[in-house]
Amino acid sequence: MAIKVTMPRLSDTMTEGTVATWLKKVGDKVSEGDILAEIETDKATMEFESFNEGTLLHIGIQAGETAPVDSLLAIIGNEGEDISALLAGGDAPAAEAPKADAPAAEAKTETAAPAKAATELPKGVVVVTMPRLSDTMTEGTVATWLKKVGDAVAEGDILAEIETDKATMEFESFNAGTLLYIGIQEGSTAPVDSLLAIIGPAGTDISGIAENYTAGGGASTASAPAATEEKAAPAAEKAPEAVAETSNGRILASPLAKKIASDKGIQLSQVKGSGENGRIVKSDIENFTPSAQAQTASSAPAAKQETAPSSAPKVFVPAGEVYTEEIKNSQMRKIIAKRLSESLFTAPHYNLVIEVSMDEAMQARAAINSVPDTKVSFNDMVIKACALALKKHPKINSTWKEDAIIINHHVNIGVAVAVEDGLVVPVLKFTDAMSLSQIGGSVRDLAGRAKNKKLGPQEMEGSTFTVSNLGMFGITEFNSIINQPNSAILSVGAIVEKPVVKNGQIVVGNTMMLSLACDHRTIDGATGAQFLQTLKQYIESPVTMLA
Repeated sequence: MAIKVTMPRLSDTMTEGTVATWLKKVGDKVSEGDILAEIETDKATMEFESFNEGTLLHIGIQAGETAPVDSLLAIIGNEGEDISALLAGGDAPAAEAPKADAPAAEAKTETAAPAKAATELPKGVVVVTMPRLSDTMTEGTVATWLKKVGDAVAEGDILAEIETDKATMEFESFNAGTLLYIGIQEGSTAPVDSLLAIIGPAGTDISGIAENYTAGGGASTASAPAATEEKAAPAAEKAPEAVAETSNGRILASPLAKKIASDKGIQLSQVKGSGENGRIVKSDIENFTPSAQAQTASSAPAAKQETAPSSAPKVFVPAGEVYTEEIKNSQMRKIIAKRLSESLFTAPHYNLVIEVSMDEAMQARAAINSVPDTKVSFNDMVIKACALALKKHPKINSTWKEDAIIINHHVNIGVAVAVEDGLVVPVLKFTDAMSLSQIGGSVRDLAGRAKNKKLGPQEMEGSTFTVSNLGMFGITEFNSIINQPNSAILSVGAIVEKPVVKNGQIVVGNTMMLSLACDHRTIDGATGAQFLQTLKQYIESPVTMLA
């Protein structure tokens, strides 16, 4: 039976959407999970998945056209089926595509069998499931519940913070009512589509719903839309009393407010929120004044000073007693363990080490940083040199596939950043086209936001090569595990002052060790060695990077 698919509501501020591209055409077969189209919202262009199977019978909004949320986007049904009644405005005989209160990016439109189960739900009751907030997410951990059972929930309220394999993200409600049930407690982990919560009218009897629920089995389920770059932006440091914060110090703000604040260069920690529970909304950013900023800034040190004693106390261990402490693995730590184990045991690693002179690089950096408002680190110079060397040795910039080796002719360098819970790798897109100062500014921005858990998933995707630097910790030489699907990773050590031989004389020089870990499936030893030779030339003579 034919099903009407409507324009989804893919963000809390979205009122209309533009179809950027149709990836299916009328007559094409559609499977559940296929990408139907790319839809441009007020925040990002997002892939729109089909949650129905059949044939695409009708396209209601052509590529390039804009239409309000809930407009007829497409009709999916059996090949040759009569859809004239639906085009005339009739109701779909089967379940419609997700409405605004159940975003199409996540909510699954059910067929006849699950629909029967949905009729058993009390009127107005909605089952909310664990959303899929990134392209690689298979399970999520509830970091914090911002609502408790019995609380009133309005559309757009933040229900919880969910930790994915990439970031901790705010999960908004797209339904209004009362929080009747919590299915996943704080700190617990569950697969995508598991029962997260139940929302409905206050006092509704929901006995038996949770016990009888199966993932994906209810037509009235709802979950968050696909993650956008603003959604993945948790706030930074602890803020003044006027700013609403969660238990882990993150500031509550709507995605649109975050975007406007970022565009205007406004720190969210300096803004007082007027929304629910002190949440910062669009109007708070638009009405923010410098005087408020100054007042907040003056009170910030006191606020930080008050929170200082809250650090974890030292554990007293009596002499002679055995004492252990169990720390539950975070979702990030689980993913790091899984991915690096897969990389080490599937890719045949080998390492090439080279020592480079840093004397000219140190002089060049001092000259560059003498320019006002310019700050370049040695790591920035290494990243720039890597980008140029990768253009000359594209095999290093490759990806292994079972049936082919993919050569990436674009250079996206990932920069490993240590954070409290583990390691993240933000990506500098098209690094070869960036100047040294642009690389420096981008790395500082990405690293700062990574440590504050403000990176979006899309900012950690698409790397073709990775640089890991432990030199600032005094490590002179080390080997890294390849960040797949990359074929290589460069480990950068500390600059060491030592005796060196120059022109037959022993003099004091500055050197640095570089170690290149390669995947032998894609990179032969000679190829890796040639790359390191080119990299050495660029670093030892920085002026050549300008040629």
